[in-house]
Amino acid sequence: MIDQLTHHETSFQKREFPIVLLLDNITGEANLGSTFRLADAFGIQKIIFCGSKPNIESNRLKRTARNTHKTVNFEFLEDSSQSIKNFKNQGFRAIAIEITSKSQKIEHFSIKDKENILLIAGNERHGISKEALEHCDELYHIEMYGANSSMNVAQSIGIALYEITKAFNKFAKK
Repeated sequence: MIDQLTHHETSFQKREFPIVLLLDNITGEANLGSTFRLADAFGIQKIIFCGSKPNIESNRLKRTARNTHKTVNFEFLEDSSQSIKNFKNQGFRAIAIEITSKSQKIEHFSIKDKENILLIAGNERHGISKEALEHCDELYHIEMYGANSSMNVAQSIGIALYEITKAFNKFAKK
């Protein structure tokens, strides 16, 4: 017999990674709720909302977040481009998850030293603004194999966070 474990029965070790997630005008309440859950699951430091201020009191956001909106640090900053520049001035490596002519596969992401990562994700329909993209150090995309060339923003954030935390774990074992 296989028993499904509860949250309290898992052997997962709580850990925080030096990652800040900047959301460039993401507006979908289900996507925002999912992002809170992903931020909690991957132990990131904070979510920065830019552009559109999220409605944290939205029932849809709360249902999707499953109370992680109460435990994950977040703040609202008006301008994505300026926010990226400010984080870079604080020593963050600005990584965008966006399909562009210069992006590389996210599975190629690696770290060489202890560093702080600013992961930028964009609007559900238009992606990361051109102005914000210009301030990013590196651009990554998720390899797609179907007819569509994009996926849901929350899903792409989850895949990117998985690859980035995997790189941190690999570096820690060296």
